[in-house]
Amino acid sequence: MEDVQKELLTKSKRAKMEQRGKFISFMCIALIVLVVLSIFYFVASKGLATFFVNKINVFDFLFGSTWNPSEIGSNGKPMVGALPMIAGSFIVTFLSAIIATPFAIGAAVFMTEISPKKGSKILQPVIELLVGIPSVVYGFIGLTVIVPFIRSIFGGTGFGILAGTFVLFVMILPTVTTMTVDALKSVPRHYREASLALGATRWQTIYKVVLRAAVPGILTAVVFGMARAFGEALAIQMVIGNAAIMPNSLITPASTLTSILTMGIGNTIMGTVENNVLWSLALILLLMSLFFNIVIRIIGRKGALK
Repeated sequence: MEDVQKELLTKSKRAKMEQRGKFISFMCIALIVLVVLSIFYFVASKGLATFFVNKINVFDFLFGSTWNPSEIGSNGKPMVGALPMIAGSFIVTFLSAIIATPFAIGAAVFMTEISPKKGSKILQPVIELLVGIPSVVYGFIGLTVIVPFIRSIFGGTGFGILAGTFVLFVMILPTVTTMTVDALKSVPRHYREASLALGATRWQTIYKVVLRAAVPGILTAVVFGMARAFGEALAIQMVIGNAAIMPNSLITPASTLTSILTMGIGNTIMGTVENNVLWSLALILLLMSLFFNIVIRIIGRKGALK
C-alpha cells in the first residue's frame, strides 16, 4: 500500500519535463519583459532630461518651429522646436498609407478571390522579394530614380515629402498586402456561399461581403504599415532632404524624427542639451510605436468580438 501511494505521489518524467518547460518559458518571457522595460526606462530617462534638467518648456519643444539646439533663443533657452520633424513624420506616414492601401487591397483581392493560383505564383514571390530588400537599397533607388524624376517633373531639388512618400509606399506595400491577404482568407467560406446563393454577383460578394467582413483585419494591416513607415530611418533620410523646417510643400526639403536622429545622435556629447533633445525625439518615436500597437490591439479586439 505504501509503495502504491509513493508511486502515485511521485512525479513522472513527463510531468517533470512539463514543469521544466514551464519554468524555462517563464524565464524567457520575464527576460523579454525586463528588456522592454529597461529600454523604456533608458529612453524615458534620457528624453525627459530635456524638460527636468535643461528646463525646456514642453510646449515650446512640441510646438516650436525652430530647430537649432546649439543657439539660444529670445527666451534664454535653446531653440529646440520639434514641430517640423513631428509634422514631417506624420505627413509622410499618412500619405504613404493612403497610397499603399488601395494597391494592397487590390493585390490581396486578386490573390484570394479572383485568381488565387496566379496570385500565389506571380504576386506572392514579388511581395516576398520586396520584404527582403534592405532599407538602404530602397533609399538608394529613391535617391537615384525618384528624386531626379520629381526634379524633372515638378522642379526644385527633388528632395522632400513627395520623394519620401514614394519610397515608404513601396516599403510598406508588402506588409499591408500580406496582412490584408490573411484578413481576407480568414473570412469564412460560408459567407461567400450564402451571398452567391442569394443571387449576388462575384464582385458584389467581394465588395459587400468579403471586404466588409475583413475590415478589422484590413485596418490592422494599414495601422501596422503606418507604424512601419513612422519608424523608418535610413531610406527616408536619403530622400527627404533633412531640412529641419516646417514643410510648406511636398517638393521642398523637409525632415522627420528618424532622419534628424540618425544624422545628429553620433555627433553630440552625452548629457549635453543637443544630445538630450535627440533622446526626447526618440522618446516621441517610442510613444508613437506604443500608440500604434495599442490601436492595433483595439482593432483586433473589436474584430474578434464580431
